[in-house]
This record gives sequence, structure tokens and C-alpha cells, in this order.
Amino acid sequence: MNRSNKKGFTLIELLVVMVIIGLLASLVAPKLFNKLGSSKIKAAKAQIEMIGTALDAFRLDVGRYPTTQEGLQVLWKNPGNIKKWDGPYLPKPVLADPWGNPYIYKSPGADGKPYDLESLGADGKTGGTGEDKDISIWDAS
Repeated sequence: MNRSNKKGFTLIELLVVMVIIGLLASLVAPKLFNKLGSSKIKAAKAQIEMIGTALDAFRLDVGRYPTTQEGLQVLWKNPGNIKKWDGPYLPKPVLADPWGNPYIYKSPGADGKPYDLESLGADGKTGGTGEDKDISIWDAS
């Protein structure tokens, strides 16, 4: 049998190809993960803006913003005891931010604001930078 007629790849050739693929993956993967983080931030900002619009519509109908105790659920479910409720103000419930943490709603808000609405970011804790940074209705745009 003549060995020169066999076709295929040697172990060295396969290892070289695997190293090249590994190097390419190490260059591309961080960029993809950064895009994933920034898209979650953009989604949280968009959801906060949408909830803010629903809160304003609720206020126009009812004459006030929901209390902290009523929470955001009054935007999609009529509790039955609010006169002039004409919702739902959101097409479906928004129970959590893109990281799975609940949005924080307080009314009245701090510093004389009518309400506060925020996401605590990826870490779910106050403060932070990058993907962990808090996102507030008052600085979401």
C-alpha cells in the first residue's frame, strides 16, 4: 500500500486550525458580550420610558400617580377601588427589568419629584458603573 495516496489532515494541521479558531473566538466573543450588556441597558431605558408614559396616562385619568403601596400593577390590573381608572395603561405586565430584578417605584419621589422609578442594573444593588449602573426615569433618556 502506498502511503502517498492517502488523503487527510495530520494532527499538527488540525491543532493549528484549532488554535486559529480559538484566537478568533477570543477576539470576537468580548465584543459580542459587550453588545449584549448594552442592549439590556437600552431595553431597561425603553421599558422605564414606557412605564413613565403609562404613569402619566394613569394620572390624567385618576388625577394622581399610583401610591407606593398600589405599585405598578395598577397600570395593567384594576384593583377595583380607584375611581376613573380607565386602563389597562400597559398592554401586559412589566414585572422585572432585563436582568430579572423588579423595578423600584416610589410615590412621592425624592427631591419633590412626583415619583421615582428605577432599575438597579445587572447587580441589583444601588450604585455601580457600566451594566451595574442604576437607571432612573429622570435620567433614562
